[in-house]
Parts: sequence; C-alpha cells; structure tokens
Amino acid sequence: MPGALVGTEWLAERLGVEGAGGTAGAGRVVVLDASVGAHRGKGPWIPGALVFDIDGEMSDGESPVPHTMPGPEQFGARVRALGVRSTDRVVVYDAVGIYSSARAWWMLRAAGFERVAVLDGGLPGWVAGGGAVVDAPGSPFVRTGDFRARRAPDAFVGREEVRAALGDPGVRVLDARSRGRFAGTEPEPRAGLRAGHMPGAVNVPFGELQDGAGRMLPEGELRARFDAVVAGADRVVVSCGSGVTACVLALGAEIAGYGERVSVYDGSWSEWGLEGAAGAGTPVVTGSE
Repeated sequence: MPGALVGTEWLAERLGVEGAGGTAGAGRVVVLDASVGAHRGKGPWIPGALVFDIDGEMSDGESPVPHTMPGPEQFGARVRALGVRSTDRVVVYDAVGIYSSARAWWMLRAAGFERVAVLDGGLPGWVAGGGAVVDAPGSPFVRTGDFRARRAPDAFVGREEVRAALGDPGVRVLDARSRGRFAGTEPEPRAGLRAGHMPGAVNVPFGELQDGAGRMLPEGELRARFDAVVAGADRVVVSCGSGVTACVLALGAEIAGYGERVSVYDGSWSEWGLEGAAGAGTPVVTGSE
C-alpha cells in the first residue's frame, strides 16, 4: 500500500483489474464499506465493496458500550468470512467522507493486518471523481480467507489505563468530539452520559483535520497541528464518543508521523462519561480548557 491513505484515482486504476471479484492472487484489492448510523447498509456502493459492519458483527455485541473491538478469534473469523487473505490490499471507505472508515482501518491494523488504507474523501470523493456506483454490495468471496487476527500491544486501551495517562506528563489525551460536547455546552447524543470532558484532555475535533470535502489535510498541515498539541509526548491516547472518530485522530497522527505513539480508548466517552455508580471514579470537568 502507498500509505494510510489512497486517492480515488489509485483505487479506480486497480478496481477493475485486481478488485473485488477479480482473479485471486497476491495484491488483490478488497474494498470494504464501513458506513455506520443512518448510512449503514444504504448504499450506493463502490462496485464489489463488501460490508464491514461496525454497528453490528464487527463490534463486540456483549460489551455494555458501543463499537468495542471484538477479541482476536471473533474478529479474525468475521474478517475471514469475507474472504480476506493476508496477501490482499484492503481499502476502507464510508458514505460521509472520512468518519467510520478510519475505525475500520484502525481495527484491522490493531489485529495485525498492515496492508490497509482509507479512501481519502470516501464515497462522496469517489462519486465526485466520476467513480461508478452500484445499488447493492458485493458478496463475500467464495475463497476461504486466511487472516489470523492478533492483538497489537497498546492499540486499544481501557479506562484504568486512561486514568493513569491523565496523570502522566509524558502522555497526551486527545478528545475528537465537537468543541461544544467537550466543553459541556452541547448535549451528548447518547442517554445516560454526563456533559464535559476528562480533566487534562485536549480537544482536537476530528473534522478540523479534514478539508470541506471530507479529505484529510495535507501531511504538513497535519504535522503542524499535532506538533502543537503532542510534541514532546511519549504516548498519545485518543478518545471520542464511542471509539469511532478517535480513529480519525489516529489516522491523522499516522500521516503526521506520530502513529507509533498512539492508542485508542475503546470505551471513550460512552464509558468514561457514564452517570451514577457506573461512572464513579471517572472525573468530568466542563469548559473549554
């Protein structure tokens, strides 16, 4: 893969030759649609794209919070069921631009699959560039997938690790939610959550790492933005509402050269911000700082 991002032209040049439904072999390009929420399963679709259902089977259904990473055996089995092989090159996209596709990218990376990239601009960018679309997703490959997932150390962290990180001067905790949600002036979209943010966290709204067309900012601009908030830190922990847009920050950090330092707080605000006894011991503050 050329990097964490690929453009629509790169994908278009390969889709008809190596893409979904093409001849099996080293370097086949597999396209995954990772759209969530109102766009989940709605299409239109990039031809041959398979469904990577973050709202469903690609998350741990037994977790009390949404969008939690499944264990390696469960995740590996679900990726193999799509027919994904270790020699494939995987491109993930979503219907918004770059939103939930970054979560799929991070999950695959966290499970040991390195040959994966996000489609810059997502489906809107594909359509704007003249890419063809179809009315239904592709079918999983007849071939058997051979991907064996493993858990990459520190790719995901839990509540206690984040609690420790907040008191560690060598760690920066970044929050990808909107400025209003971070400050506590906008309501949380999920019931049962307090308003505000973790003390010491820094607000980096995920949309501010993108241009108006849903594409990531150029490498130099991303580097400048991350330099301003994480320079000198040994580690970076990224969080959001439910572990999805935190991965946009992880993608930006990767492009900016900070990727090896990043961990995603999987439970994110859906866990940290819980009201009542469930949220005991997780301090919350309001305001812009």
